[in-house]
Amino acid sequence: MEGAIAAISWSSDGKSLYISALEAGAKFTVWKANADGSNVEKFVDGCVAWDAAPDGKYLLATLPVGDEVGIYEIPLADRKCSPLLPGVETVQPRFARDGKSFLYPVATPAEVTFYRQAWRDGKVIGKPEVALKLPFAFSLFYQGNAYDFSRDLSTIVYARPGEQADLYLLSPAQ
Repeated sequence: MEGAIAAISWSSDGKSLYISALEAGAKFTVWKANADGSNVEKFVDGCVAWDAAPDGKYLLATLPVGDEVGIYEIPLADRKCSPLLPGVETVQPRFARDGKSFLYPVATPAEVTFYRQAWRDGKVIGKPEVALKLPFAFSLFYQGNAYDFSRDLSTIVYARPGEQADLYLLSPAQ
């Protein structure tokens, strides 16, 4: 395996790692390895793997730069990056806790909006819906991804380089 590591994600059974690397020529490659680091093999070219579907049959991926930017999936059976939501600029989409949808953020200069996209058996269902809108912005990209979030959106951690630390508490409506 060569290049800079862009992302590492666990398989749904926790026995394997998917390691995405940016290689020479700005080409992304996903490698698969046993959890102990053995048996490293090239898995697929063309995207960055972020999360495994609960059923273990798919990886959620992105192509974060270039003409074909968007959210992709990798069916483990055929090892191909297939577009799910073309044109969406994001990193680190994640399957939601329900396993029937996935979440992803989109940032503007004024806010960050997390969307929920219904999904089943490798297919998106309907249109994305707003799951959470934060009334402030943070960068999704800062020397790599600059945030993380829980599968139920109850916790969001982000970096604001060179600025003060913030604590923002979301509470359900009473």
